Amino acid sequence: MIIEPRMRGFICLTAHPAGCEQNVKNQIDYVKSKGAIDGAKKVLVIGASTGFGLASRISSAFGSDAATIGVFFEKPPMPGKTASPGWYNSAAFEKEAHKAGLYAKSINGDAFSNEVKRETLDLIKADLGQVDLVIYSLASPVRTNPNTGVTHRSVLKPIGGTFTNKTVDFHTGKVSEVSIEPCSGDDIENTIAVMGGEDWAMWIDALKAENLLAPGATTVAYSYIGPEVTEAVYRKGTIGRAKDHLEATSFTISDSLADINGKAYVSVNKALVTQASSAIPVIPLYISLLYKTMKEKGIHEGCIEQIQRLYQQRLFTGADVPVDEKGRIRIDDWEMREDVQANVAKLWLEATTENLSEIGDLEGYRKDFYNLFGFDLAGVDYKTEANEMVQVESIAQ
Repeated sequence: MIIEPRMRGFICLTAHPAGCEQNVKNQIDYVKSKGAIDGAKKVLVIGASTGFGLASRISSAFGSDAATIGVFFEKPPMPGKTASPGWYNSAAFEKEAHKAGLYAKSINGDAFSNEVKRETLDLIKADLGQVDLVIYSLASPVRTNPNTGVTHRSVLKPIGGTFTNKTVDFHTGKVSEVSIEPCSGDDIENTIAVMGGEDWAMWIDALKAENLLAPGATTVAYSYIGPEVTEAVYRKGTIGRAKDHLEATSFTISDSLADINGKAYVSVNKALVTQASSAIPVIPLYISLLYKTMKEKGIHEGCIEQIQRLYQQRLFTGADVPVDEKGRIRIDDWEMREDVQANVAKLWLEATTENLSEIGDLEGYRKDFYNLFGFDLAGVDYKTEANEMVQVESIAQ
């Protein structure tokens, strides 16, 4: 069928299999162009199908020739109905990995559940024996705690007062003011339960209990800090509390891995266009101004550039991993550079509907957004019929 982007608010309801495949191939080509990384050889990626998780799986496989197991929760295709983009990404990744002679298997299901954890442990045990790197890159608004059965929903709200600032509708380019009411009740606790470190620790505990972590194993979870302009709604809001919990959990996990000489890190990454960030008020405007600034300075990065640099220049240098005063890896260093932030802050005050296309990179934002779903990629003929019924090889077996 002919597949076109179908939008509902900040969500695209369709995905293009050939476009997603091209996107994955582009990322693979980038990693290969940067040379080999002396990294982990057996890698588990939890949240492996989009964004930083997908980039981690690609960087491991095509940078270090690693065997990878990817866990994700994606919607498979049905006749006449496309799969979610992460499904097509994973299908394309496995196809390319198998072509390159690399081990790659995937598990599709709720990573928060005991059942999916069990399935993953059994697969590692049967096929890999142990893993030496565990990437934790889950992004979900909802989590059911497998031990209590309670379902928690996260919220993106400020704490203590209403937050009002500029935002942009990236479809229309209209800059307007938005107000977000403060959190109430159990909002903070629920957000921590979904996006904090509890599930990450559960995964590591389960792997360690069955001796599935190799000596010296490393685990990395991803976080974000961001600038002053988004602080009230992000780092000092409900999500910030969850990120604080995630970061604190890295120390608990490191303590639990001391006897195998293992280590847990949180990597603070750059602001990028994702399905999640597109729905956060204020963030699209900040990102479009940030993109413009970083592109002009020649230091712009997408997910794959970020993770490839994380691997090559931080995690696998053969020396101690450099961290900040709170023990975090800072791969957001270029975003948070003083000259970059000063310019974004200046542009923020100037930004209007009329001038945003000049002073910001709204076009770049839109392109990245459509690319997430396999649209607007060079080398793909969107006028020809596409086969929506693409399968992930290891799942189909």
